[in-house]
Amino acid sequence: MRTLIQSLLALTIVLGLLGCDDNTSSMGIVPEADNISSNTGSFQVSSRSVLMDAVLANSTTSYLGIVTDPETNTDISADFIAQFFSFENFSLPQRQQMLGKANSTDTQDTPGTIQCDSIEVRLYFNSYYGEGNNPIKIQAYELSSTNIPSEDDTYLTNQDLGSFVQDLSTPVASKVITAKDYTASSTSDNIRLRLSNELGTRILKHYYAQPAHFQNSYQFIHNVFPGLFFQVSSGRGTMLNVFVGVVNLFFHYTDQETQKVTQGMVRFSATPEVIQSTRFRTTNLDNLVSQTGYTYLKTPAGIATELTLPVDEVFGGQHANDSISLASLTLTRYNNQQNSTSLGTPSNLLMVRKKDYETFFAKKQVSDNRTSFTTSYSSSYNTYTFNNIGRLLSYCKNEKKADAQKAGLSEEAWAQQNPDWNKVLLIPVTTSSNTSGTQVSVSHDLGLNSIRLVGGTTPINMQVVYSTFRK
Repeated sequence: MRTLIQSLLALTIVLGLLGCDDNTSSMGIVPEADNISSNTGSFQVSSRSVLMDAVLANSTTSYLGIVTDPETNTDISADFIAQFFSFENFSLPQRQQMLGKANSTDTQDTPGTIQCDSIEVRLYFNSYYGEGNNPIKIQAYELSSTNIPSEDDTYLTNQDLGSFVQDLSTPVASKVITAKDYTASSTSDNIRLRLSNELGTRILKHYYAQPAHFQNSYQFIHNVFPGLFFQVSSGRGTMLNVFVGVVNLFFHYTDQETQKVTQGMVRFSATPEVIQSTRFRTTNLDNLVSQTGYTYLKTPAGIATELTLPVDEVFGGQHANDSISLASLTLTRYNNQQNSTSLGTPSNLLMVRKKDYETFFAKKQVSDNRTSFTTSYSSSYNTYTFNNIGRLLSYCKNEKKADAQKAGLSEEAWAQQNPDWNKVLLIPVTTSSNTSGTQVSVSHDLGLNSIRLVGGTTPINMQVVYSTFRK
């Protein structure tokens, strides 16, 4: 087996060198003078759990509910705010076509009277965690028109969303629901909350007074309807995964062509063009981080795993002049102690230098396979494997040498002043790629996940394959 590895490494390296030469006359011919040898090494990587108090809440998916992780006895609660989108060229029938009651005693519709028939908000969810028959009480509050979330600001998962609410003592809608609708044959896919007709009438009247305020989302949010805040006021055991919210407003008008009385509807949706932000609150995290027999990966906004890479050892001693051909690292997940009731397992992990972590997400970067890498969970082996982080090890080594020289310090002194130089974080993420398979986005995984990894007091082995050119 070792001979096979050596042969493959030699062939790969030589072909790579030949491919860098503009002269293709000798492509595929290995010069006899080249003599490549390879050897392997195994090194220990230390790990620990680190608290991620808050992360960027830049997901278009929102969460709502209160649950307990049965394996760690960790409580997780979530509430969210949503702004609503007004389409360009938005329009309503002419004012004289609108039909409404002139006052509360009228029994006949009066042309030109602006009045909402009904208005509702629907929260569509594609999944939930917990028992489908847990009753929870959901309340909605209108956001403030004087303290409006801005697209230019950064919102974290510990953001005080109540500060954006107009009046936290007076909900505009309230309803007790269960995730599963037992009057239907399948799980309900949405929650319907009735809003007051006064709110709907206010929106309609604003249109006829200032139609320009409906021509784009910024004008609509800042002048007409700032949005809603949703929270669970009582009940627990369910967490909804809300993928979209819509406000439907109904009214009556006279159709110009048929002259028939018709019910109309306008819809305002929470889309990626406007802000949706979830606040998570989690208990008992400090206790989990202090455990040393293993490390945790816990989302949303919970716990990451920190690795200390043995860079000096990898490039030390007999390997000082060697090149790394391969450096692989496998992380093994412990099976859950609780079965079907346990939280999920992260599908993807990001490895990123600890010193680059905040910049990576703030600048919406993707993994470059040099200082950041992504990998997927293998259910067959219960592992996450980073197949080759050799470039990262070389990058850390060269950075330490170059920066120490610039600072006029020894490498040891520089490392003491920069203790994170060889540390990386493992963070659960969601990724997306284009049709050609190129990664185009990486964001925090805000789903309900909690796993333990082999590590902590048990070192992790990293396998390294070296190559050396001998003259």
